Amino acid sequence: MALTISNLRSRGLVWLRRWSKKEWAIAMGVFTITLFALALIPDSFTEPLYTPSHPLDSTADVVDVTLLHKAKPRGALCLDGSVPAYHFQKGFGSGSANWLLHIEGGGWCNSVASCSLRKKTALGSSNYMEPRVRFSGILSADPSQNPDFFNWNKVKIRYCDGASFAGHSDNELKTGDELFFRGQLIWEVVMDELLSLGLSRAKQALLSGCSAGGLATLIHCDDFHKLLPEVGTVKCLADAGFFLNEKDVLGNLTMRSFYHDVLTLQGVAKSLPKECVAMPEPSEAGSCLFPHQIIKNINTPVFLVNPAYDFWQIQHILIPDSSDPHGYWQKCRRNIHNCSPSQIEILHGFRDSLLRALSDFQRNKDGGVFINSCFAHCQTWMAETWHSASSPRINIKTIAESVGDWYFNRRVVKQVDCPYPCNPTCIHMDFP
Repeated sequence: MALTISNLRSRGLVWLRRWSKKEWAIAMGVFTITLFALALIPDSFTEPLYTPSHPLDSTADVVDVTLLHKAKPRGALCLDGSVPAYHFQKGFGSGSANWLLHIEGGGWCNSVASCSLRKKTALGSSNYMEPRVRFSGILSADPSQNPDFFNWNKVKIRYCDGASFAGHSDNELKTGDELFFRGQLIWEVVMDELLSLGLSRAKQALLSGCSAGGLATLIHCDDFHKLLPEVGTVKCLADAGFFLNEKDVLGNLTMRSFYHDVLTLQGVAKSLPKECVAMPEPSEAGSCLFPHQIIKNINTPVFLVNPAYDFWQIQHILIPDSSDPHGYWQKCRRNIHNCSPSQIEILHGFRDSLLRALSDFQRNKDGGVFINSCFAHCQTWMAETWHSASSPRINIKTIAESVGDWYFNRRVVKQVDCPYPCNPTCIHMDFP
């Protein structure tokens, strides 16, 4: 099955018609995926991006934004100096004392120029954030879509710092621009706010995140657990957040170089494992942002959801634009069905690298994995990929069922798919 990315601007002309729940889920997924694809490349933010309006009267799963005004006196600010934000849906029934937090994704900025462009979008400023968003997938209140967490207190934390909530203000005066690198402080202030709303009295808690939000989840997983010392079960779920420190097809360490720039610009090292950032070689510092380094030091149980053929990683780590000047990979990067046999072999090699990077983690008795062979990125927050009749499965289990089995200790979950194209349940993205 394929999800096709059509022209978002033409869709904007019909915002006001009543779309079905499935159409809106796909549209929002497409929009967020587009943000992910754009966020790594500074020149891609050449105009403001928008989010389609919602048919707000069609579902109870549309949640208002909360602007965290009390963050301003503490200096916890988005890139542009606006206050951070979140969306909160109160739990009910048996889930009223349980909490699920989900950190929004959206790439990173690695230079003054890219951060300056980013601060003119919802990924760098609450001034551009839509006032209401739909909760679906892992955030849904529909038990048929979200069987284990539907009635929990649920929070979507908006992402506006460009460094996975790990930036520090050390370099702000050196940039020559009005940029605020306060990601770590935003995290702390948002946690204080949620603790005051009832998180401190939780019985069970799950911190989750997608893409750059998945990386933020790994960075802050143990911090989250320490905030809840009396809570019975605290675990973390990173969706499409296990980025690989791999060479691209030309042999360049493009992603490591990019991460090094993010780390240096935003002072991220203070939020990373001290054992890693203390390495003697400065050129290695960028590697400390990669999850295979971070996860070595996490004591809290973690579940990793990742497609073995993560299209974002294929398009930005394995085959960035700079590594394909003649367009040999152009069709393959957009649709895995268009890849030649030799290209598929290279993609299989990328999958092998993922499995090698996870080999130690797989032996962790408290950890869980769901690695499917789909050309996808972020699969927990859309019903189509989280839990529906057509969702991707491994051994007949959806992602939602696998995460639930792991969280509630119903069974050990180490789900690793066979190589592409073996899984007919996959939903593959198709970029025209």
